[in-house]
Amino acid sequence: MGSKKNVDMTATETQVKVVADKEETVPDSKSEAKTDKKPAKSKKIRGKKYRAVRSQLDKSKFYSSKEAVELVKKLSYTKFVGSVEAHLVVREIGDSVSLTLPHSTGKTVKVTIVNAQVLSAIEAGKLDFDVLLAHPEFMPKLAKFASILGPKGLMPNPKNGTLTPNPELKKQELEAGKFVLKTEKKAPLMHLIIGKTDMSSTDLLENLQALLEALKGKVLKLSLAASMGPGVKVLVEESEKK
Repeated sequence: MGSKKNVDMTATETQVKVVADKEETVPDSKSEAKTDKKPAKSKKIRGKKYRAVRSQLDKSKFYSSKEAVELVKKLSYTKFVGSVEAHLVVREIGDSVSLTLPHSTGKTVKVTIVNAQVLSAIEAGKLDFDVLLAHPEFMPKLAKFASILGPKGLMPNPKNGTLTPNPELKKQELEAGKFVLKTEKKAPLMHLIIGKTDMSSTDLLENLQALLEALKGKVLKLSLAASMGPGVKVLVEESEKK
């Protein structure tokens, strides 16, 4: 029998998150009149810009990776440079992968190695870093800050390599763009920014291909979306499912 964590495709089909514009809400006048009852949920209506670009997309079609990248760029309607995001359904909750994208996504990560000065800063409530690395010898001193670092996902641990006998080497890797991508805690979903809408289609495609290669055999569904724009379904090749 397969793992109990294996994804039920019917149950997860609607779980893939795609990014769209902020939805306008229209209050239900009947619910407002009945003040003695809980107000009914507001009806959600898509913005005109969203509907305009969404009409250019075939809702039933799965596009090739190249077509999807080009469509996401074309259908992005922000005045600013938006992000291009990949949203995936994978086989199991808890799946993770370590990878480095070939092209920068424009996001910088501040990595800090624990020392006496950093411990003092944490004690003072200053968490001026995105990733905290530590040598095992510092764990007894870090333990008292678990309630501060833990909820923010900053507590060093050996699972993701942030607790390591060689934090200097790990710092170099992370600053070069290496990172660990994990599923959500309670769903087999992964989300990742693979670049910006002003990047070349070639660079975005190479970043996407690196992601799919790292997750080979684990991806069940994939969609791409810009910061503000409709989600584009991407064809996951049979070779990637094997």
